[in-house]
Amino acid sequence: MAKMKTAETDVSVEAYIEAISDETRREDCRTLMKLMSKATKAEPKMWGTSIVGFGKYHYKYASGREGDMCLTGFASRKPAISIYLACGAGDRFAQVLASLGKYKMGKGCLYVKRLADVDQTVLAKLIKMSIEEIKRYFP
Repeated sequence: MAKMKTAETDVSVEAYIEAISDETRREDCRTLMKLMSKATKAEPKMWGTSIVGFGKYHYKYASGREGDMCLTGFASRKPAISIYLACGAGDRFAQVLASLGKYKMGKGCLYVKRLADVDQTVLAKLIKMSIEEIKRYFP
């Protein structure tokens, strides 16, 4: 089986954050680090080369595929900050998302251009809900 590209590494989270050229984006990422550390009670770790992840869980699917992944995390991408939530979060958390603010949603990724565009209290609630859901499926 192929080795996972997105695995926990010893790369410096601080170096990753410092390399973000936009000052507002850098500060948004620092704010997300605090929010996610509080939600997971875990320190940030780099997963692969570009995901700042918090906590860890082991998954195993019926197909036999298994691995480890962070409970939640984020990555500073060119168009937006990607915030990693439980797969299908957009459908299951639609009621909470309705009060979040300006965002785009993928299958398990929430995309925000700036944290100023969203209600951070609602964002914290979404992250907690996502973590709880992941822990239910992968205890």
